[in-house]
Amino acid sequence: MYIYKSVITIEDGKRSGKPCIRGMRITVEDVLRWLASGMSVDDIVLDFPELTKEDVLVALEFSANQQKRTLYDVAA
Repeated sequence: MYIYKSVITIEDGKRSGKPCIRGMRITVEDVLRWLASGMSVDDIVLDFPELTKEDVLVALEFSANQQKRTLYDVAA
């Protein structure tokens, strides 16, 4: 498990406060949409060299953790 705080950042004025990768304007949502469109992790890193494979994996893990919290909150 990765430490999100070292990779995922949230700033009010950036991308409407969405979770971003390391302070960049690339959001977790962007990464998920690229993966959903069929891009591989390697494709993403080639197209966006400012990202690392770890960034992509942390975005996936962060999203899965957010989904888990949402499901638990609804079930409670």
